Amino acid sequence: MTTTEPRERSTSTPTGEGDVKLTRSLGRLDIIFFTVGATFALDSIAQIAAAGGGESFTWGAIVAVTFLVPYAFITAELGSSFPQEGGPYVWVKLAFGRLAAAVSTMLWWITNPVWLGGSLVFLATATWDSYIGHLESGSFGDYAFKLTFIWLGILAAVVSIRLGKHFLNFGTVVKLGLVAFFLLSVVIYGVQHGLHGYGVGDFSPTLTGFLAVTPVLLFAVSGYEAENGAAEEMRDPQKDVPVSVAVSGTIATLSYLIPILALIMVVPVKQITGVGGFMDAISTVFSVYGGAHDTMLKIVAFLFIFTLLHQGAAWMIGSDRVQAIAGVDGSFPKFFGVFHPRLETPVRVNILSGVVATTFCILATTLVSGSVAAIFGVVLTIAITTLLLSYLIILPSVWALRRRQPDVVRPFRVPGGRLGLNLSLALVMCWIAFGSFVAVFPGVLEKVLGVEYDFYDSWGVSRTTFEVFTLATLGVVIGIAVLGYGWRRVTAVRA
Repeated sequence: MTTTEPRERSTSTPTGEGDVKLTRSLGRLDIIFFTVGATFALDSIAQIAAAGGGESFTWGAIVAVTFLVPYAFITAELGSSFPQEGGPYVWVKLAFGRLAAAVSTMLWWITNPVWLGGSLVFLATATWDSYIGHLESGSFGDYAFKLTFIWLGILAAVVSIRLGKHFLNFGTVVKLGLVAFFLLSVVIYGVQHGLHGYGVGDFSPTLTGFLAVTPVLLFAVSGYEAENGAAEEMRDPQKDVPVSVAVSGTIATLSYLIPILALIMVVPVKQITGVGGFMDAISTVFSVYGGAHDTMLKIVAFLFIFTLLHQGAAWMIGSDRVQAIAGVDGSFPKFFGVFHPRLETPVRVNILSGVVATTFCILATTLVSGSVAAIFGVVLTIAITTLLLSYLIILPSVWALRRRQPDVVRPFRVPGGRLGLNLSLALVMCWIAFGSFVAVFPGVLEKVLGVEYDFYDSWGVSRTTFEVFTLATLGVVIGIAVLGYGWRRVTAVRA
């Protein structure tokens, strides 16, 4: 693709199937805001700090250098060299075939509606309940709030991206503005109360800190390929993707590391929790504003809920397009491979995401205690972490495509030639393999390395029960992908 292409064009997937008119409306700044909005999560700041304490900053810096930088190189090369709509699906399809693409896309996509309906909505509800107005769990108001949150996120994905990009841009500005105001408040709090957090010695990396915080960090800094879900709606993806990955990666990294450092140096250790997260930290440092504390806290709580909605919507916009392209291309039922002619969005997949999110939300609200709730928590956790598993297929496509399609113009290449590519891919895959193993088999590495880990206390179920439901969930997700792929093959033959 070149910058001389018309603003609106008919686009086809690599097989030539489908005819989707897409308008190129995303400029470089739009793409940067989109990516920062999707990849930077305010609630992860305190979650990371609580998981690793003083080490969270150290391990964050290590992960940024050894994972995020090579990962950014890889996604920048793939996104600028193969800038078709549905990016991650297209890369795997061209590298390894449709079946592999169907599986990787399902693993990548399913994370997002489950995350929206199983994590984001509950954090939003808890924030509203704690700081704005009481919502009794299971009440009409509770369900109304949760379902409204989910379907507003879906609506933002349904709306034409020509309009939706303004929502994405505004949400990212709000998110970064909250970070800046949080940092200002932390500084004032530190001046008034002194340093009550961790000392210099607590920043030294340890094996225990590594096992505790790096899985959280990996999930927090993932997602820079999401923008390529809408690649053919960008004005100049070959030039803009590498720049947007670099800029958004830098912004997101600094937006994590600087607040984490400020938080762990100033806020008392016992007041940093992963449960209350960002809002608990805000409540603590806002004590510097005296009588305005409660009013300001309500305003920030509302804006925080808005940023959660914004982040869920950003992921829906990217991931639903990728799954829809799988439908257009023959790796998922054709029914879902349809873009609305006027909105230019995959409305059917958007609705499917809403249904999945709603189902998980209702189940999680109903199953609030007991062994069944613990088992559902296991299913929810593994369904969210399938994003990392998908990278085991998606990211190696950069190496395969160098071999299979060496003549494709690559506006950006992973620096260092073949050695640089191999080193970058090796680093990233080691991190992804570690994160995936920890997600599927928690506690195993701790036992091998002699680190204390109480499995039942962590999960509420036995290891056997955990593994049965974890592997069964993965089997179901992969099975759905294979069935979707096979169904399209069967119907094509019958036609």
